[in-house]
Amino acid sequence: MKKSTIWLLTIVMALTLLGLLAVQIMYMENMIKMRNEQFKELVTRSLYGVSTMLEQNETKYYLDQDLQEAEAAFHPQGLGLDHESDLRTDTMAMLDSPQMQRPANLSTLRDLTDTYSIRQEILKGQYLYQKGLLNEVILTILMQSSDRPITERADSATVSEYLRSELENNGVHLPFEFAVTSRAGGMVYCTDGYAPEKQRDIYSQVLFANDPQSKRHTLCVTFPSKRDYITSSVRFMIPSFVFTLILMAVFIYTVVIAFRQKKLSEIKNDFINNMTHEFKTPISSISIAAQMLNDDSVRKSDARLKHVATVINDETKRLRFQVEKVLQMSMFDRKNATMRLEEEDANGCIYSVVNTFKIKVDNYGGSIRADLDAEDPIVNVDRMHFTNVIFNLLDNAIKYRREDVPLQLRVETRNPDEDTLEIAISDNGIGIKRDDQKKIFEKFYRVSTGNRHDVKGFGLGLAYVHKMITLFGGTIRVESEPGQGSRFIIILPLLK
Repeated sequence: MKKSTIWLLTIVMALTLLGLLAVQIMYMENMIKMRNEQFKELVTRSLYGVSTMLEQNETKYYLDQDLQEAEAAFHPQGLGLDHESDLRTDTMAMLDSPQMQRPANLSTLRDLTDTYSIRQEILKGQYLYQKGLLNEVILTILMQSSDRPITERADSATVSEYLRSELENNGVHLPFEFAVTSRAGGMVYCTDGYAPEKQRDIYSQVLFANDPQSKRHTLCVTFPSKRDYITSSVRFMIPSFVFTLILMAVFIYTVVIAFRQKKLSEIKNDFINNMTHEFKTPISSISIAAQMLNDDSVRKSDARLKHVATVINDETKRLRFQVEKVLQMSMFDRKNATMRLEEEDANGCIYSVVNTFKIKVDNYGGSIRADLDAEDPIVNVDRMHFTNVIFNLLDNAIKYRREDVPLQLRVETRNPDEDTLEIAISDNGIGIKRDDQKKIFEKFYRVSTGNRHDVKGFGLGLAYVHKMITLFGGTIRVESEPGQGSRFIIILPLLK
């Protein structure tokens, strides 16, 4: 699959998942907002009900007070209003009786009519009295009620009972805290748990709205568990939200794997191209040397015959070395490599490799220096693999040399502490970029990729070095600046 296709699918899937996530978030926000508005409406209705009930109590208080004063000053006589119907019934019954049909009873009828008129006047007087009484109560409430202490007009026990009743009637079954405050913001009284500084939402209602503004008081209510009550309505969305995040994480992981596989595919193709070139060169040399052996003049000349034999031997070794590197990495991937760890003198092994490389370095007009200052160089390694590690690092230094300056190599050993040996191999080559430094120990990775063969290799040398040092129980790191050279530092545990 082309990289552009992978990018296109990635963008489409990313936009789809982000859109789905955005829709879920918007739905949750709308649900919470709607729940908040509904809760606010219910609480406002409940607070208005409490205020109305307190005003009714106020009216009842003054009405009872005026009735008591009126009863003490005046006791109306005569029949009550409910006796009017009985009076009318009795009067009509008397008029319809046989006795009232006779003229002799006209005086009796006249007396009854007068009695009925008198009682109507009494009832009219009672009505006017009650009306005046109500007017006096209303005037008293308007003029005197605001002078009463608020603790008497709306005591905390009554307010708490009314508030709980109204909230439950409106479907709000939550614990609450409340307080009554004055116009100036002073606290008249409050419940123990009332803490406005800790609550975001405080619902308020003016008590006794007809009071003068300077004497008005406000009922404030908070709900400590409101947030849980609001979020409970959208908890069913949490699993969906979590599943979407999991799906997004899996998608990201899949994309990363796809790009990694694409990169590995490119690296393997590059490896095959380089391997073909690396194998082609010694095979071509061996083939030419074999053809020279068919020439009689070559066979008759011992010097030329020796030279051809040397070429065949060197190219065969080179070909075998390249094949062994591939096989070694294959073995270590399967964890079937056989290691022969022995007590070795690191200084001695390094000195042998440096002597071998002197001729090669001299051919490039360079120099190599060995400062083997470690007082305790004894380590537990496989001699062959340890020698190959040093050989690979020096060989890389030659491959990645700068053409404009003479090659300079330096190998150092020292004991940073009593338990470790440090080996440092430095050069003045082209250096390694910071981004490449993180990947140079990966298998098949080469700084110069693609179908380029100016620097030969499979991208296995440093991967092999890292694998060996790790198996020896040590570590390796690189310090490098482009154009300034590189320094590979190996730390190995000493043999005790």
